[in-house]
Amino acid sequence: MKAIIEVSAKGSIFNAVRGQISEAKQGHIPDFQLQFETARTLFSELTPARLDLLNTLRAMGAVTVYALAKLAKRNYSNVHADIARLVELGLVERTGDDRVLVPFDAIEIHMLLAQAA
Repeated sequence: MKAIIEVSAKGSIFNAVRGQISEAKQGHIPDFQLQFETARTLFSELTPARLDLLNTLRAMGAVTVYALAKLAKRNYSNVHADIARLVELGLVERTGDDRVLVPFDAIEIHMLLAQAA
C-alpha cells in the first residue's frame, strides 16, 4: 500500500473519499490519501527532517521514538514532536508496545502546476 499526498483545491477531498469508498466496495485496498490546499502547507507539514524520519523509520521497521532519535542522530524531543505530527497526519502508526512504524511501501507527492494564461 502507498500513501498519496496531493495539493488540491479546497473541497476536492470529497472526490478522493468517494474514490476510496468505490475501491473498497470493489474489494480493492485503497491507497491512503492525504490532501493539502497549498504547496506551502504541504511543505510546512512534511519538512525535510520529517521526510527523513519517514524514510529511516520505514527502513528500520517498528522502533521506539528514542531508538529512532538515536538512529537519526537528532534530539529526542524534536523527533518526538515530529513523530506525533506524522501520527496525526496518518503517515506513522503506533504499535501496542510503544513503537512507531510507517505502514506504507511508498509515498507519492502529487502537485499540479498553475495553468498558463
